[in-house]
Amino acid sequence: PVHLAQSCFQVEAFGHTFTLDLELNQFVSPSKIIRYPIYLFLLYTLGGEHCYYQGRLRGLPESWAAVSTCHGLCGMFSDGFFSYGIEPVHNGTNQVNSPWITAVVLLINQTREQQVSGGLKRSKRFVRKPSVQTETKYIELMVVNDNEMLSMFSARLAAQVPGQQSSRLMGIFGPQIYKEQLNTRIVLVAMETWAPKNMMPVVEDPLITLQNFMKYRKDNIKEQSDVVHLFSGRNFHSSRSGTAYTGGVCSLTRGGGINESCFSRRAAACEAGYIPPWFTYITFLPLSSASSFLLLVLTGDCRCPDTWLGCIMEDTGYYLPRKFSRCSVDEYIQFLLQGGGSCLFNKPNKLLDPPECGNGFVEPGEECDCGSQVECARNGGACCKKCTLTHDAMCSNGLCCSGCKRRGVVCRDAVNDCDIPETCTGDSSQCPHNVHKLDGYMCDTSQGRCYGGRCRTRDGQCRGLWGYNSADRFCYEKLNAEGTEKGNCGPGPEGQGWLQCNKPDVLCGFLFCANVTTKPKFGDLQGEVTSFTLYHQNKYLDCRGGHALLEDGSDLGYVEDGAPCGPNMMCLERRCLPVAAFNLSTCAGSNSGRICSDHGTCSNEVKCICDRDYTGKDCSVFDPIPEPTVPTGPEKKGPSETTHVSLFCPLLISPS
Repeated sequence: PVHLAQSCFQVEAFGHTFTLDLELNQFVSPSKIIRYPIYLFLLYTLGGEHCYYQGRLRGLPESWAAVSTCHGLCGMFSDGFFSYGIEPVHNGTNQVNSPWITAVVLLINQTREQQVSGGLKRSKRFVRKPSVQTETKYIELMVVNDNEMLSMFSARLAAQVPGQQSSRLMGIFGPQIYKEQLNTRIVLVAMETWAPKNMMPVVEDPLITLQNFMKYRKDNIKEQSDVVHLFSGRNFHSSRSGTAYTGGVCSLTRGGGINESCFSRRAAACEAGYIPPWFTYITFLPLSSASSFLLLVLTGDCRCPDTWLGCIMEDTGYYLPRKFSRCSVDEYIQFLLQGGGSCLFNKPNKLLDPPECGNGFVEPGEECDCGSQVECARNGGACCKKCTLTHDAMCSNGLCCSGCKRRGVVCRDAVNDCDIPETCTGDSSQCPHNVHKLDGYMCDTSQGRCYGGRCRTRDGQCRGLWGYNSADRFCYEKLNAEGTEKGNCGPGPEGQGWLQCNKPDVLCGFLFCANVTTKPKFGDLQGEVTSFTLYHQNKYLDCRGGHALLEDGSDLGYVEDGAPCGPNMMCLERRCLPVAAFNLSTCAGSNSGRICSDHGTCSNEVKCICDRDYTGKDCSVFDPIPEPTVPTGPEKKGPSETTHVSLFCPLLISPS
């Protein structure tokens, strides 16, 4: 079948006629499916057919639609008051009767008295650099289906595996939310399905399963992605649909999460077959992905105003939260400004599907690709026609395409002391990959150390968690050495008792602040706030702290890894270790205290980022940038043309 770039469908159901105006979702690309037979590893690549759309209902600006036309019409849409699910009608052998005879199911009533404030309502709490907000971010997502999930699909969809139809559906609903509210796009880069058995233990305890899954990812998954999520057909012992390592995006060992298909609030309906398997993906993809870079628990002033639908990152509402709260958006921006999520600024350079003009990626056989017709009209359309550069055009779009900026022009500012500004290379329209300083660099006027792209200090951690600076050093030396609930280096074996900090490690144990609020800004307070006043050197010292637990079991109440604990010393897993013990790699041209020949910065990719006027792998070559010349003569403009897109509007037969 032909899948046009833009289409519309007319659906008649519940006494109403709905017209869906749709365009192809160009950021759904999970064509690689990995399966495990008993004794053989097979790799399937499904390419060619792109039949996944997103859009709105005609005349209803608050509506949305996310559907597939691969095997009939399948997906969801909302008119702003009700949400509906669409599935082709199957006969007794699970075959589709007709691709355009559908079942339309009412999922939720969205009518509510209180209007929900927009997810992008601005807050004055943060001063944001425009580049962080305006530059498009990309989450390269990989999904793994366990064997129980495969069984659910097999029962419902006969011989089809999750990747053949429903895998792409999860890339329609979530990306639309992220794109509109966070200027972030989800790109599905790979999918793995386990058969005939699970490749690791999937147990009822979600934290243990998450730990097993992250170990499995590190040891077995070779596909490159920013975050990996496991979708399971099991039910976990949890009040939520799953869990993830909060803030773990871009990390090989923490960039992941798990989700169950039939969690408690809809288990009966799901297991009875009233809710299709693909509903699991499109419902929980936004939440599970967001957990990888958001820490905030919505309480007090930050609580979601919509008690019916709820907000993403809050465990209230029913089925389909459509918005991030104001505080979640603020926290996401702050997370990026502090150096987190550096990989999200890197545009995927290779898709798994065959090259296709209009998907926003320059692929073999193309000179340019400014995206869909709407995106090209917004930026790049005058320079790029049908993925071919117009006359005399050197580029069409990208951060380095504004009159083709020359090398040395900054296209992405540094967001903190541990970041590195990126500059245009002069031979590409795209800004180079986002990188940061190698771990161990000094930061915050030599008070902190860079670790994972962020400046780590006890003062900064206290301010971020409790709102005040770190307590006096004597608090750590006195209380953490005791190994009691009021000061320690972590819980004892099997959670019994508390570990004493060795004298060299006291600054890496329990976090003490000069003052604390009644509740931490992040996580849930476990127990009570610890508060002691010590008399030392003729003054009284306040030593306060508390255990702030995240869903993944992490306790923010301890000094974070990377914080300095002495000259050339850093904390790691509540121990104070020499920087040399971290086995940090060194860049070329680095010796005897010189880094990159003293003319550059060593990045987390262990490559020298050279200062202006220097080049080479070790930044030892002096190569001054010539001053730009002023062009003469009239500016040449390329030809313009209008592309006409036909609309295909079949009439759907409504369910009786």
